[in-house]
Amino acid sequence: MSSPANEQSEQPVPQPAGIVERLVRDDSDRKRFLKMAGAAGATSFGAFVLAACGSSSKSKTAASTAAAPPTTSTAAQNSSTGDLAIVNYALTLEYLETEFYAKVVASGLFTGTVGNLIKDFGAQEQTHVEALKGTAEKLGGTPAAKPEGKFPIQSASQVAHLAYTVENLGASAYLGQAGSIQSPEVLAAALAIHTVEARHAATLGTLVKKSVTPDGAFAKPADMPTVLAAVKPFLA
Repeated sequence: MSSPANEQSEQPVPQPAGIVERLVRDDSDRKRFLKMAGAAGATSFGAFVLAACGSSSKSKTAASTAAAPPTTSTAAQNSSTGDLAIVNYALTLEYLETEFYAKVVASGLFTGTVGNLIKDFGAQEQTHVEALKGTAEKLGGTPAAKPEGKFPIQSASQVAHLAYTVENLGASAYLGQAGSIQSPEVLAAALAIHTVEARHAATLGTLVKKSVTPDGAFAKPADMPTVLAAVKPFLA
């Protein structure tokens, strides 16, 4: 029989609530998240992101207090490993996706319905770029510089398969950062992009006759080193 001391030592140590858990448990956080998510249907995505990141100073203060010691400013926290770093990481990926689609459109490999679909995807990625640049500025930082990409544009089939891979990677990248985002508003914005990336991937999966849910019932997140290693071949 274990002693009271042993029973006490076996009690689970309380863990700090992550941002996703806070959205589940905290009614005020959940209502704010749902309000911001609902706003996406009534406004352009860029306006939604900027509005999300420009919410009340009270919510920003609460997020920064939870993320850093009182002596650390929000801007300093974000500029290192906080939300700004994640936003600029996402921005870099969106730059590459935008350039990829622009080159695919310029290649003339796709026409008709599929060609228009590719154009729409490219325009949406460009909207993500503008929204993330605005978000970085709202966080008090400088948007990441645009990298120069290089993409193999050989045939319609090869490009479609590459687009499927790229979009699935983008969706996994956003999912991989969700638990590290401190601000509920920035999380709402990231999830709004994540779902579009996943829908792009599913549509392309249908086009190339691959699974629209390649990971099964639960999507697999990808961490930053994995994603950056995957996109390295596409950097000039």
